[in-house]
Amino acid sequence: MNQKEFWNKKFGREAYLYGKRINTFIQSVCNKFPKNKEVLCVGEGEGRNAVHLAKLGFKVTALDSSDLGFVKLNTLAKEQNVKIKNICSDIKEWENTQKYGAIVASYFHIGDEDKKSVFTVLENALDKEGYLVLEVFSKNQINYSSGGPKDTDLLYDVKGLKEIFKNSIILTLEETLTLLDEGKGHQGEASVIRLVLQKK
Repeated sequence: MNQKEFWNKKFGREAYLYGKRINTFIQSVCNKFPKNKEVLCVGEGEGRNAVHLAKLGFKVTALDSSDLGFVKLNTLAKEQNVKIKNICSDIKEWENTQKYGAIVASYFHIGDEDKKSVFTVLENALDKEGYLVLEVFSKNQINYSSGGPKDTDLLYDVKGLKEIFKNSIILTLEETLTLLDEGKGHQGEASVIRLVLQKK
């Protein structure tokens, strides 16, 4: 099953799997983003982060492999009277042609063998002084039942992320426990890694 099929199966139901509210960590740092630069939401799924950022006045592009996710994203955007540019592509096949003032992702599942190449592409897609913000499940999330993959290859560790980003200033990089309340898909105590970096 490829990424499109996997996520279409998850997003094919009526309810929003991870809710309609922006990820709280992304919300807490988005005031840093330059207002005159475009924001890219990666692995954006049903649109909760993208729509909220667009409501704040940002020009937003969403990237995801699921066309059914985009149907729900665009429905949510219409409800909130905002417009989001859609790029339906597997991140590993995405050919970027522009720079972004900020790139955000919440619970972005990439295998260990692809993490360096994917995040290097994202780092290169940042404009000078642009921000990358991630909240992802740590490898310790395997011990919790609040959501996320049950394959440690798709989870993260602080050391691995620190080794990837060589051309940016890491402002925040920590593993912490948090309490998730994001639709039916993310509920309860979770072990997450939070990253904020700024491109040199």
